[in-house]
Amino acid sequence: MLDATMTQQLKAYLENLREPIELVASLGDDDKSRQTRELLEEISALSEKVSASFDGDDARKPSFIIRRASDATKWVRFAGLPMGHEFTSLVLALLWAGGHPPKVEQEVIDQIAALEEDLEFEMYFSLSCHNCPDVVQALTLMALVNPRITATLIEGGTFKDEVDGRDVMAVPATFLNGEPFYNGKMSLEEVLAKVDTGASDKAAAKLSAKDPFEVLVVGGGPGGVAASIYTARKGFRTGIAAERFGGQLNDTLGIENLPGTEYTEGPKLTTNLEQQVKAQDAIDLMNLATASKLVPATQPGGMHEVHMENGAVLKARSLILSTGARWRALGVPGEQDYRNKGVAYCPHCDGPLFKGKSVAVIGGGNSGVEAAIDLAGIVGHVTLVEFDKELRADKVLQDKLRSMSNVDILVNAQTTEITGDGNRVNGLVYKDRASGDEHTVELEGVFVQIGLVPNTEWLKDSDIELSKHGEIVIDGKGATNLPGVFAAGDCTTVPYKQIVVAMGAGSKAALSAFDYLIRNEAVEELVAA
Repeated sequence: MLDATMTQQLKAYLENLREPIELVASLGDDDKSRQTRELLEEISALSEKVSASFDGDDARKPSFIIRRASDATKWVRFAGLPMGHEFTSLVLALLWAGGHPPKVEQEVIDQIAALEEDLEFEMYFSLSCHNCPDVVQALTLMALVNPRITATLIEGGTFKDEVDGRDVMAVPATFLNGEPFYNGKMSLEEVLAKVDTGASDKAAAKLSAKDPFEVLVVGGGPGGVAASIYTARKGFRTGIAAERFGGQLNDTLGIENLPGTEYTEGPKLTTNLEQQVKAQDAIDLMNLATASKLVPATQPGGMHEVHMENGAVLKARSLILSTGARWRALGVPGEQDYRNKGVAYCPHCDGPLFKGKSVAVIGGGNSGVEAAIDLAGIVGHVTLVEFDKELRADKVLQDKLRSMSNVDILVNAQTTEITGDGNRVNGLVYKDRASGDEHTVELEGVFVQIGLVPNTEWLKDSDIELSKHGEIVIDGKGATNLPGVFAAGDCTTVPYKQIVVAMGAGSKAALSAFDYLIRNEAVEELVAA
């Protein structure tokens, strides 16, 4: 199962085990069970602190639990083979079960240990899903810390009947105590926020107790991170309030156009950015902090206030708004009704769940055509639907798409409805914009790829100027119409929504904030004088 490189790496990792661990497998007579036995035998052969047995009696076969030999009450179960993107999750599960400390703040570990409810998690993942490992690893850690928490992590391709029976049409899909819990990527902190009823009040009190910042960055994507690094290096006390650190990077797979980096992936780049932020003593990173209101200072040098959804209030002499953007919704009947029931936004994550089926991709730009190309290699048939009279993607992508035999392309076509049977998608209705005629396409999935909408709704009742598209209006230096308030990235009027553009814009906004701060003394200092 493991090649030479993986074997060597795993052997080195297992040297970090502090206590013996046990792998207990429940197997059948199928090929996946034989592969699971082979994998566990290879792992146990790499360390004297790992033992494997094959006498488990769990109904899911193949599956295996990982537990500490001295404490059988704390365990995590993998159902199916955790390879692909999940091999790292397997390695971490082995290390954590064996006493190797996770790279998580002790405060979070204590919060997990203090949970007093019985929580039985079941989570479905696919081996090609780059959003799944965060959820797998979060639930794994929770199960290995608190004996009242169990986690069964299920590879959907191995348990296809189960996936179909539970109407799982998007991953990661998490169930709690037998009921749907959440569809989509979640960090450990996000899971805790949902299950710990007092977490929100505790977080609000902790945020409100913070001293005012010299610079507060709202948003934790590439633009916000670049801004914070620049202001911190200028010696300013900087805060980052991020709804979800990394922003759209968390949902981006291949990145090949970042200068100096031949290839990386969004989650990996997010991890690198987080490490860089945490290396700066002057930066206070506040994740899962969602802004809800801006109260600007009444005069230059005064304190701006950012009110948070949990009731907290953060203050700062200058602000850099970099809240990014999100996938634009079609806004047609059926889209929200069948979200995660056939309507999807991530072809890399959810494509394998539609193997052999007919799907549609809405959008003829680069993202839409790339999605159609990727899906055509997995699903039975792809129908690309484009509103404009012609595709807008790069020619090389169009040529590739047109060369694929299982793809139909509809242009000048307006999607008017997504239909379903009450449980899942069964079709799409579009209007021929030339003739006005309506047509129905029978299919089982719809992937929406029609661009982005800025995350600026929270600013609409403030005095900040927004464009007709909801973007924050900025000048050439990243300044808004409010003194001391700057903005950067996909939430602004800057052309070309790209990672490298956002990073440059964030750096520019930070330098502008530096210039503002050194030219405007704090109001309290002026009064005292």
